Amino acid sequence: MERNNVVRWLLNYGIILILCLLVISFSFATANFMKLSTIFTILKQVSIIGIISVGMTYVMLTGGIDLSVGSIAGVSAVTAAILMMHGVPIVPACIIVLLISLLYGAISGFFITHFNIPALIVTLGVMTSLRGLAYIVTDGMPVFGFNDNFGSFANSTLWLLPYPVILAAAVFIIAFISLEKTCMGRYLYGVGGNEEASRLSGVNVVRIKYFAYAVSGLLSGLAGLVLLSRTNSGQPAAGLGYEMDAITAVVLAGVNIMGGEGRIGMVVIGVLIMGVLGTGMIMCNINDYVQQFVKGIVLIGAVAFSAYSKTMRSRMMNK
Repeated sequence: MERNNVVRWLLNYGIILILCLLVISFSFATANFMKLSTIFTILKQVSIIGIISVGMTYVMLTGGIDLSVGSIAGVSAVTAAILMMHGVPIVPACIIVLLISLLYGAISGFFITHFNIPALIVTLGVMTSLRGLAYIVTDGMPVFGFNDNFGSFANSTLWLLPYPVILAAAVFIIAFISLEKTCMGRYLYGVGGNEEASRLSGVNVVRIKYFAYAVSGLLSGLAGLVLLSRTNSGQPAAGLGYEMDAITAVVLAGVNIMGGEGRIGMVVIGVLIMGVLGTGMIMCNINDYVQQFVKGIVLIGAVAFSAYSKTMRSRMMNK
């Protein structure tokens, strides 16, 4: 019985152990890793991926996937930069960008639900189209010359905590309440667990999927605004590869790729693992090619462990 409890703990919380081992390993590998400045750098970096990962969690809980999140973040940053460059005040520009981002997500939801096209194909198409749009509107050049005050958000702190970190924490808290304490959260889990049963129970499956992809688009747009504030320029290539980091973080957290299982609280740990891994490899002077290789292996390992965990839980329940 004790052995079963240990196995169950490892299946549910083993990701925390992995995070601790990574931190210890990089602390020995480089003396500067545990400095306060490094910790805050990691937190600022993961704040963007963290916000995107929350939206990805909503989508994956329904059994879907969203490959367009990085492109939405990139085109949102470019759009906001262009609007502010043409005199639109910061707040209206951000609201417009967030509404457009929500629309991008809703478009994915429309084609997935009404045409029964696999989410992988739809969001891949949206990803490619929006990345092309970012290059079209900028002619492939960075956008400069907008309100300098906008950049102060990413570089300001409250009680030593950077504003982007506080924003990401707020997004996670809202997501936790939404998923754990509301009917909408239960419907998301239900649709991912058994879509047909949810439909027969009276759940509007189409509306739930629209909601999931719209939230993903909205949060990707928000991440794009944070990214714009950090870089202080609208880069058409911004957000490239963010979708893979977000998917890896969410799968590491134990969110089932088939939907219906996972906890938003553990996504925080998954995001931190990606941040620690990325920063640690950079500080150890590991080149970009090796970093990409390692991240790919981590994603494959996370998916394999997710499938293994599901099998083990089923066996333990049947005993």
